[in-house]
Amino acid sequence: MIALTLAEIATAIGGELVSGARGRVVDGSVETDSRLVGAGSVFFALLGEETDGHRFVPAAAEAGAALVVTERAVELPEGSDTAQVVVPDGYAALAALAHEVVARVRASSADRVDEQGRPAPLRVVGITGSNGKTSTKNMLRTILEQHGDTVAPQGSFNNHVGAPVSMLRITHDTRFLVVEMGASGIGHIAKLVSIAEPDVGVVLKVGLAHAGEFGGIEATQRAKSEMVTDLPATATALLNVDDDRVASMRALTDATVVGFGTSAGADYRIGGIETDRSGTRFTLTAPPVPAEAAADRPGGSSPVPQTVDVRLAILGEHHAMNASAALTVAHLWGVPLAAGAEALASMTRAERWRMELLQGGPEGVTVVNDAYNASPDSMAAALRTLAQIVRPGERSVAVLGEMAELGEYATEEHDTIGRLVVRLGIGQLVVVGPGAAAIHQAATLEGSWDGESVYVEDVDDAVRALQEMVRPGDVVLVKSSKSAELRFLGDRLGGVTE
Repeated sequence: MIALTLAEIATAIGGELVSGARGRVVDGSVETDSRLVGAGSVFFALLGEETDGHRFVPAAAEAGAALVVTERAVELPEGSDTAQVVVPDGYAALAALAHEVVARVRASSADRVDEQGRPAPLRVVGITGSNGKTSTKNMLRTILEQHGDTVAPQGSFNNHVGAPVSMLRITHDTRFLVVEMGASGIGHIAKLVSIAEPDVGVVLKVGLAHAGEFGGIEATQRAKSEMVTDLPATATALLNVDDDRVASMRALTDATVVGFGTSAGADYRIGGIETDRSGTRFTLTAPPVPAEAAADRPGGSSPVPQTVDVRLAILGEHHAMNASAALTVAHLWGVPLAAGAEALASMTRAERWRMELLQGGPEGVTVVNDAYNASPDSMAAALRTLAQIVRPGERSVAVLGEMAELGEYATEEHDTIGRLVVRLGIGQLVVVGPGAAAIHQAATLEGSWDGESVYVEDVDDAVRALQEMVRPGDVVLVKSSKSAELRFLGDRLGGVTE
């Protein structure tokens, strides 16, 4: 975090400084987990569903916290010099501090220039969508960090706690801030947008992920649209025009709208998508950049459309959309398409447990571990990828678990996946857990199968079944929501021991 006095922090978060000198400067990390606190950290004691962060205030102080932010006064260890600010609402205070820090860095960088004398202010991008947020964030970070100090969250830090904590990692040297914005209800993304005030707001897709929490696809669309509704006219709304629900958000924003996708109406157009075991390939064509708009761009002007060949070592045609979103944001900020594509070519995976290719298990067996998140869209995309990468003489095996948080849509969507498995010609299906049982039931009803679909109750049963079933030449996809814990099964099959 940037350096602030205790008085400045207390004012920014609407709290009362109950201990500590007002002029003391704090510039350590901001943590909500006391186990991560180190010397100089700021610890927010938040009230959670399962625990109360106030219980860990003494531990944070003993670990060297410079400041604890609490909702009630907590006695600190004897002799501790940890300061304490008491606030009405810890979550609101965390958001307020993130907003203050981003605003200060934005202001301090307004007149900053790069080595060539071009403007180099802090640029902020917010990314949302039912699928692809984390992969797109990682791709964009990979591109931007070649061109300036870049801050982006690790893992899926995208909620009302993780996103502000990520924002608070910026310093006055930060050039790019990439914020992944997730939500489980109406108003959540709007709040994150109000904190970060993005220069570019990206909407990737509206799907059924978390539909049970949102209350349906229309509510999901309304929640995702919060990314662009409050953007000012000076900002850019980057929309996936292949998704009609996303494309319709054009009418909801005052920002400049830029579209990406495979359709003819895309400003940044994707073409020639190919996927095999080596990765994903496609082309991306950008619109011309007029000379009058290129004075401050490292890439200069281009009187004609530019096309770049993109080669990813990441499996799945759906990653062409994620990569194109990342390339487009970077290009809007002056990074040449070729430079962005070169950076993406260096990525070996989008993220741990996301279409991760593993070949360290039984000889001749390839495992694709994609069991960190699952929705109907991402499940279908993963299955299509499995069907595409199987070579002649190999057998495709799908090990599928529950897609969580679908609410009333759960049975119908799991049923659809079971039928898709059969229609794609997947050679063997293993369904794990009661929450996914409808996949097995639908698959057995869809075709004249005889043992090609197997249902097991839990991960241990799946391990035993697969030990007997898997043979050299098999390509095994492991896919489920995180709660099903199939990612660890995928690691075992793929020989990962970490």
